[in-house]
Amino acid sequence: MSAIEVLAPGLLTTVQDLGREGFGALGVSPSGAADPVALRIGNRLVRNAEGAAGLEMTLLGGTFMFQDGEVAALTGSDFGAALDGVAIPTWTSFDVKPGQTLRLGPTRSGARCYLCIHGGIDVKPFLGSASTHLLSGLGGHEGRALRKGDVLKIGGGTGILGRSFSLSSACDSNRSRCQKVAAQELKRLAPRKVLRVTPGPQSDWFPKVAQNVFYSGTYRVSEESNRMGLRLEGATLSEGAHGEMISEGVSLGAVQIAAGGLPIILFVEQQTTGGYAKIANVISVDLSSLGQLRPRDEIRFELVSFEAARKLLSKQEELLAAQDLIVEGKIA
Repeated sequence: MSAIEVLAPGLLTTVQDLGREGFGALGVSPSGAADPVALRIGNRLVRNAEGAAGLEMTLLGGTFMFQDGEVAALTGSDFGAALDGVAIPTWTSFDVKPGQTLRLGPTRSGARCYLCIHGGIDVKPFLGSASTHLLSGLGGHEGRALRKGDVLKIGGGTGILGRSFSLSSACDSNRSRCQKVAAQELKRLAPRKVLRVTPGPQSDWFPKVAQNVFYSGTYRVSEESNRMGLRLEGATLSEGAHGEMISEGVSLGAVQIAAGGLPIILFVEQQTTGGYAKIANVISVDLSSLGQLRPRDEIRFELVSFEAARKLLSKQEELLAAQDLIVEGKIA
């Protein structure tokens, strides 16, 4: 079985798949890729099942040495990747020869980049998922972020979609043509800074003046944000529900209003119950945009109906399943 060695881990690199749904009642949040759309597309580029485990890198990428030949892809934000010094673009499959080194630097765009490899990252699943849950130290590779010297096995078999394919099928012999995401479709999937939301379960606890402040204001992502939640800075909601309420179950993307009147967006490793009123909830289509927000990024909220949210999700799923999403093109 082939493997990759971590020569440098980057700022925060973890093994992630699409998460472990259905364990909220046990206090275990899903975890999984912060930008699930990027991971799904990356897996498709290398002929994996869309939920196969890959590496999620945050703000600063790592350096990895490949023991054997592989087919790989980088999706999400541009981290200035180079394979043995040759630039590698995102959203494109590429071949790796035995002994080659892939090096990524600081982000040039959003917050997270994904490395997908044919066959997937092979780690022992926890509750049916390979995702790393940092808060609890479970899943992934020893329940933690990667460190220098870690060796990760590749190609456990469960992540492969259909029959295997040779390295030559990813790119031709002179590396001029590879599988890539169609440019027009990639634009439709681009991360948003205006996040669409539906009303939260306690939205009527906030008077119209407070809701006007929330929907008309601009918020800045705080430096204190992480995979548990995104703390926002900006105009406080001086009227409405503040402080604690009786704790209840919370959902991914819920927008809580904390005691000081500022929003917190609950993210992939959120606590499964919470005691703050929820004014809104980010819709499913825009959850991947949350994963690409960096500290100091500015965002706004746009209210949409539940029906509109369902239609947007349906359109996104149609796009991700479309045969013409992936095309043959030049790697340069």
